[in-house]
Amino acid sequence: MKLSRLWQPRNPAFWLMVALNVLSSVLAWILRTYPLVPLAMIVVAGFALVNAWLGIRLAVDLMRATPSESDQTSGVR
Repeated sequence: MKLSRLWQPRNPAFWLMVALNVLSSVLAWILRTYPLVPLAMIVVAGFALVNAWLGIRLAVDLMRATPSESDQTSGVR
């Protein structure tokens, strides 16, 4: 597992991970900024936690991925 493998702008999973983590941050900000009724708070918090978990899962998968053949031939590591 390499942290340097996390940066893969040509991989759609990378952009999905970025979008999910940004959405989790926005949802957490909404939870802290606006007074919500308890049911809405639970729903927004649930979405934030699921988005964060999916984003972390994608990040781990990207770090564990082996370099593709095209990356190896172009010198990208």
